[in-house]
Amino acid sequence: MPAAFLVIPEWQGSVSSRAMSHADGAHAIHGDLPSASTVLVDVPMEAGDALGTGVQRYSALRRVRERTADALARATGTPIAIGGDCGIALAPVAAASAAHPGEVAVLWLDAHPDLNSPETSPSGAFNGMVLRAITGDGADGLALDGATRIPPSRLVLGGLRAIDDGEQAFLDEHGVTAFGVGELADPASVVAALRATGAGRVYVHVDLDVLDPSAIAGLSYPLPFGIGAVELVAVLKAVVEAFPLAGASIAGFTPASAELANDDLPTILRIVGALASGASSAGR
Repeated sequence: MPAAFLVIPEWQGSVSSRAMSHADGAHAIHGDLPSASTVLVDVPMEAGDALGTGVQRYSALRRVRERTADALARATGTPIAIGGDCGIALAPVAAASAAHPGEVAVLWLDAHPDLNSPETSPSGAFNGMVLRAITGDGADGLALDGATRIPPSRLVLGGLRAIDDGEQAFLDEHGVTAFGVGELADPASVVAALRATGAGRVYVHVDLDVLDPSAIAGLSYPLPFGIGAVELVAVLKAVVEAFPLAGASIAGFTPASAELANDDLPTILRIVGALASGASSAGR
């Protein structure tokens, strides 16, 4: 099935001073996607309230999840979500897991593991909790339920270079496979780690801060010594050739201006293209 693009200009999952630039980034990418197969999810303008959950802007995040789930229910291809912050991955992973029960592994390519809980998060930003919520641990209404949660044994992380104490404790407790930047240079190792999970399909999430800042400027959390764009595309192509794609998401683009966004878009569109090439064979 071809790719079905969902543009989700969510910014409420970030507490960066550039949080709202996540929405600008989503809209910038939107302009280069095929209009016939792209849906723009309506994201509320207001920040939202924590409502005692320990998750900043929780109420707005709940609404974005619900609206994204509605859009996914109408999608007719393999969904590729375009953000926005990393919280956009929540509903697409749930949909992929519901469509393929017990089959899905998640490849999370990010400078950060995003494995905090409301109790361990130093900031309260959902951006840093979303993968933990995908495993079923988190605030009510954001954490995936028992039918759709992805167990830690089906997570493979790559590109990590900023890990909080609570996240490291989760990685250690569950023995989660995590590749450093250098190890990502061997796509075959990533494919082997995904095969070892026993999964038949893979959901791929790319936070653009997995890239080295020399490869892309529009990052809210730029960290040095990331992977190069050529190497990242090679990993993505290897994964989608080895597994049917259950879905994907790209997040973390925060351009400082429209002109600077144009400088980064060729790199981002190569990543989109690599993932979309897997969507066409996802039904196999």
